Amino acid sequence: MTEIIRMLDTSAATDTTAGSFWSIVSMFAPFVILIAVFYFFMIRPQKKQQRETQSMRESISRGDVITTVGGIVGIVIMVKDDNILIETSGDKTRVQIQKWAVRSVEQKSE
Repeated sequence: MTEIIRMLDTSAATDTTAGSFWSIVSMFAPFVILIAVFYFFMIRPQKKQQRETQSMRESISRGDVITTVGGIVGIVIMVKDDNILIETSGDKTRVQIQKWAVRSVEQKSE
C-alpha cells in the first residue's frame, strides 16, 4: 500500500515539474521570437550594407569619380592607405579626404 502511495506522489511531482517547465518556456518564447525578428529585420541587413560599403571603399582606384559624405564630387588622383586625393571642379582643386568619407562611386575608371 505504501508503494502505491509513493508511486502516486512521484507521478504528481513529475506532472508539476513538467507543467512548470512549459510555463517557463511559454513565458520566454515571445522574447526569443522578438530577438529573432530584430536580428533578421534590423541587424543582419545593416551588417550586409556595411560589408558592401566597405568593399566599395576598398575598390576605389585612380580615375574613379566619387561623391563624398559632404557632397563634394571629384576624380580620384591617388589612393594611399586610408587617404584619397581627389581633384574637383574645372580649376583642378585637389583635396585630400579619408576613405570613410566616400559615400558612393559615381563612375568607375576604364
